[in-house]
Amino acid sequence: MLERLKARVRYYANLHEHMDTADAAERIRKAIWFRGPNVYILAFSIIIASVGLNVNSTAVIIGAMLISPLMGPIIGMGLALGTNDTLLLRDSLRNLLVMVFISLLSPLSLLNPTELEARTSPTIYDVLIAFFGGLAGIFENSRKDRGTVLSGVAIATALMPPLCTAGYGIAHWNAHYFVGAMYLFLINGVFIIMATYFMVKYLRFKTVAGIDEATARNRRNLMTAVMAVMIAPSLWTAFTLVVDNNFERKVEAFVSENRIVGSSYIYNYDIVKEKGKRKVELYVAGVAPDQSQTDKLLESAASHGIKPGTIRLNAHSIGLTQEHLDTMLESVYETTGAELEEKEQRLRALERRLDSLERAIVIADTLSLKEKSDTL
Repeated sequence: MLERLKARVRYYANLHEHMDTADAAERIRKAIWFRGPNVYILAFSIIIASVGLNVNSTAVIIGAMLISPLMGPIIGMGLALGTNDTLLLRDSLRNLLVMVFISLLSPLSLLNPTELEARTSPTIYDVLIAFFGGLAGIFENSRKDRGTVLSGVAIATALMPPLCTAGYGIAHWNAHYFVGAMYLFLINGVFIIMATYFMVKYLRFKTVAGIDEATARNRRNLMTAVMAVMIAPSLWTAFTLVVDNNFERKVEAFVSENRIVGSSYIYNYDIVKEKGKRKVELYVAGVAPDQSQTDKLLESAASHGIKPGTIRLNAHSIGLTQEHLDTMLESVYETTGAELEEKEQRLRALERRLDSLERAIVIADTLSLKEKSDTL
């Protein structure tokens, strides 16, 4: 039974009979060049990505990902490393650098850079997406019957938008956008190369030249070091993101439970960072809370896992600006509207119950009269 199970697993997991590595290697070599159609396609992709980032359109940005030719030289570098093809590695790297340089010249001027912000803080999740996207990419390139997998890989790994975002950072002297976006691009590029390298080895692509054991060991050590350098900051970013999200949920629950503080009302709050530490600013309207009410508020914060030292009543609690007043009124209206809706639902439920009781009483009276009539 165990042997039959192993045979069944081998049947379903077998790759080699579905692969054509020679044809794949030839097509990958042709796709690395920045000339002919790829020149125009790169220009079209840059324009589409820039427009998409300008108007914050996810659909347009996805279109730029799909047509971008940047994947060609990146996969070419992975193939070159896996087959010991020094010439292919040199050509792939040179063409990639030219494409990257041109992509950084994207003119952007934004008022609401939501899509840009999304590409400036890569995490370990981006590493996983790039690596498994690279695996899917080399599988699809090597398959005899190719489908639409490469389109999905292009969308998942998103090579063009980070470069346009980095170009925006250069044009506006914004180091946050440039460093964050270039780091995301490097993560995508490096881990697609690594995934391609591993699968080229696994699928036994034909090597161009042999290398001695010392060179192979040095190459493995270099790739390990590069991966470690790429992963370390993304782990920290992912950890920070999780901590921030947890803190925001705690603050939201705390504020919801403490809208009314004595004769005052918490109508808004902000979470800010000062010297790396999170602070919660509470905007209060009405009579300022006294010491006992403030202590009770801090105790509630502590029960939600928020240190009392992070809570700060806004200094302009009593003197409201029009913006704060509008926010407060909106919050009050939302709360009041929700309470009225709940009361209306309860009232309708009571009315339905009353109607049911009245019908039951009428039916009971009718049956009682019928019994008396039958007795007479």
